[in-house]
Amino acid sequence: MAYKIYTKTGDKGTTGLIGGERVSKNHIRIESYGTIDELNSYLGVVSDGVDEVDIIHAIRTIQDRLFTIGSELATSAKKEVKMKLPDIYEEDVLWLEEQIDNMNEELPEMRSFILPGGNFAASMAHVARCVCRRSERLCVAMNENGEAVSELILQYLNRLSDYLFVLSRYIVMKNNGEEIPWRPRV
Repeated sequence: MAYKIYTKTGDKGTTGLIGGERVSKNHIRIESYGTIDELNSYLGVVSDGVDEVDIIHAIRTIQDRLFTIGSELATSAKKEVKMKLPDIYEEDVLWLEEQIDNMNEELPEMRSFILPGGNFAASMAHVARCVCRRSERLCVAMNENGEAVSELILQYLNRLSDYLFVLSRYIVMKNNGEEIPWRPRV
């Protein structure tokens, strides 16, 4: 018999965290890992919109790390967890910085703010960047509300949003597109 995706345990507006604690589906912990899941989904769209193997590989690596972050955010702080969960490491943050630096070496100097656009995958990378920033804000709010989030997760999300901005520019360049400079009305 196939595994059923529905459990019916959440029909009354609660869900279970790793460790067994049940919380409201509007709990900030649920909102935080749900936003990570949304980010991961947008990255799938970005990946589907590019042909460059190095970009696809980098996105798959990031998606793996986002599952790791999601599992930590989905873990109850109040109950003992009996299973081994993956971790985020400082090397993951450094890897993002290296990716940013490598792309920046090929990119023209940015002379103005740019508007999202120039290529569908690049535009989706901008959407992913915005969702990443939202997930970072939610994690900061969790910390401020006593729901501890590791400093490495905050660093990773901060660096990931930078990566996604540079990636959007890189995708436009690789596809011979044009960046759209912001021309403020003054």
